[in-house]
Amino acid sequence: MKLDEVMAELKAAGNEKVKKLDVRDGAGDNQYGVKSGDIRVLAKKLKGQPEHATELWNTGNADAMLLAVLLMNPKQITPAELEKLVRSVTFTHLADWLDSYVVKVHPQKESLREEWMKSSHPMTLRAGWSLTARRVEKEPEGLDLTSLLDRIEAEMGGAQPAVQWTMNYCLAQIGIHFPEHRKRALAIGEKLGVFRDYPTSKGCTSPFAPIWINEMVRRQG
Repeated sequence: MKLDEVMAELKAAGNEKVKKLDVRDGAGDNQYGVKSGDIRVLAKKLKGQPEHATELWNTGNADAMLLAVLLMNPKQITPAELEKLVRSVTFTHLADWLDSYVVKVHPQKESLREEWMKSSHPMTLRAGWSLTARRVEKEPEGLDLTSLLDRIEAEMGGAQPAVQWTMNYCLAQIGIHFPEHRKRALAIGEKLGVFRDYPTSKGCTSPFAPIWINEMVRRQG
């Protein structure tokens, strides 16, 4: 399929209700409002064609950029290219997809994590905290959890919203998985109050760290 054919399929799958929600969430007007499931269906049709990823990304169309992420081959992307991609993201839904499908499986993710944790750019810093949270959960060996808590306590309250989200995720993972740090993680969450009033659907767990931590620990018990 050529680029114009792919874009035509995306346009045909557009949904005005989805577009309005995506615009509200920061995706901008350059999009058709394609449902995530429909983007995944199209990605299956284009499977094995990573060459389409760059041209789709460069359109700046939100739906095309999400599709591009599903076509990327992390092993073929250099660390410099990946950082450029991360920095170019302007809305969190795309950041989450890029993080889940490319960043977290990139061969150089640990060196990138270390570099991005020192970044002043909100999207690379967001990605650095996301990778750190995963290490806390899956591979904590070598991490200084006390220092991470120190930094979260000092920085999360004034961090940009996109960065706050992954910092808070890291805080919750420390509290959930490390009983010796749980009391302090809960105290930091209460002190900063980040996401205390976040609207949460019925049946879902609040992202407010004290509620999140206590609920996950309760389920483990």
